[in-house]
Amino acid sequence: MKIETQCLHAGYTPGNGEPLTLPIYQSTTYKYESTAQVAKLFDLTADGHMYSRISNPTVAAVEAKIAALEGGVGALCTTSGQAASLISVLNILSCGDHILCTSTIYGGTINLFAVTLKRFGIEVSFVDADASEEELKKQLRPNTKAVFAETIANPAIAVLDIEKMAHVAHSHGVPLIVDNTFATPILCRPFEFGADIVIHSTTKYMAGHATQLGGVIVDSGKFDWTNGNFPEFTQPDESYHGVVYTRDFGNAAYITKARVQLMRDLGCYPSAQDAFLLNHGLETLALRMERHCQNADRVAHFLASCDKVESVNYPTLDNSPYKELAQKYLPKGCSGVIAFSIKGGRDAAVRFIDNVKLASLVVHVADVRTLVLHPASSTHRQLTDEQLVAAGINPGLIRLSVGIENIDDIIEDLTQALAKA
Repeated sequence: MKIETQCLHAGYTPGNGEPLTLPIYQSTTYKYESTAQVAKLFDLTADGHMYSRISNPTVAAVEAKIAALEGGVGALCTTSGQAASLISVLNILSCGDHILCTSTIYGGTINLFAVTLKRFGIEVSFVDADASEEELKKQLRPNTKAVFAETIANPAIAVLDIEKMAHVAHSHGVPLIVDNTFATPILCRPFEFGADIVIHSTTKYMAGHATQLGGVIVDSGKFDWTNGNFPEFTQPDESYHGVVYTRDFGNAAYITKARVQLMRDLGCYPSAQDAFLLNHGLETLALRMERHCQNADRVAHFLASCDKVESVNYPTLDNSPYKELAQKYLPKGCSGVIAFSIKGGRDAAVRFIDNVKLASLVVHVADVRTLVLHPASSTHRQLTDEQLVAAGINPGLIRLSVGIENIDDIIEDLTQALAKA
C-alpha cells in the first residue's frame, strides 16, 4: 500500500461483521484460560496482552500503523513525546554513558538531556548539526552510545543532513536516533537515509487536533545490537528468566526491550482513548501535511517580502541555507512551521503576537489551526543566552505554526498584526 492508503488501513483490518473503525478496548486487564498461558506471557514466549501498562489492543493497532508508515519493524507508543525521548535513550544508555546531540533541538529535550539525564549519570554533548562529518566525529567519546537529532529543528527550522549524522554514529558503532515530529513520515522517512530509531511527539501533526498528548518510538530493525557495544541486548535479562533480546527477538530486539523492560518499569503507556484519538488524526495525516506545506510556503514568501520582517527561516526560500538539504530529504514539503524575526526585537515580537486575531497564542505547535509563540519567553525560557543562540533563537524570534485555514485569511491576519508591531 502507498503511504496515503496506509494512513487509513494499516494496523487494523476488520473481519466479517466487525466494526469498520478501530474499537476502543477500554480495559486494563485480560482474561486467560490457564496459568500456563499467563506464564508464557510473562516469559515472553507467547503473544498477547498481559496488562495495559505494557500493551493494549487499541494502542497496538496504532503502533502497527505508525511502524508501517515509518517503515520500521515495530513501534511503542508513550504518554508524551518527552517520554518517547527518554525511553529511546534509556533503552541503550546507563550511568557513565554519553550522548552526542545536536544543539538545535526542542527546549524540553535540551532540559531532559542536559539536566535530568545528568542526574542519572548520563552526559550529553551538544554540537552544531551543520558541522562537517570530520568535526562531529571528533566529538565522539569511547563511552558515546547514541547520536540524537531532529529532522526539522524546533524552532530553528534547520534541516538535518541525516546521512551525514548516520555516518557519524555508525563510524562509532552506535545508533542514530531522529526526532521526526515536524516532518512526519509523510514528508520524510529517516530510516531510508540511515537512521536507526525514530521518535515523534504524536501530540503534534500525527494527532493534529490538540486533543491528546502522546509520543512514539519506532525501531528500524536494521541496527546491529550484537556489535559488542550493547551487552544489555546480548546478555540474559534476569528479570525475564534469562531472555536474550537479540537471540529471542531478532531484528525487533530494541523495541521489544523498550516495551517489556522500560515501559514495564516506568509505566508511561497511553490509554486506549488517547490511541483512538491519535488514530483519527493519522487517517487524515497525508492530506493535512500537504495543506500545511502549501500554506507555509505561501506565508514564508509573504513574510520574506515584508519590510517589517528582518529574517525568515523556512527551507523552501531561495536564501535558506537548508534549501538543498530540503530538496533531498523533504521533497514533498517542509511542514507548516516557520521561524521569523521582525524589526524591533523582543518588544516588536510581543506587540505582533498580542495583535494577531486568527492565529492563537498557545504553547503548542503543528496543529490544524494557525498558532504563534515567542520561544525565548516560553518553551525555551529555561535556556541560557548561550543555549538560545546555539538553538538558533534570538530574543525577537517568533515561531509560527501555519494551519490549514484559507491562506488569504492567514495572510490577512499576519498583515494587520505586522502593521501594529
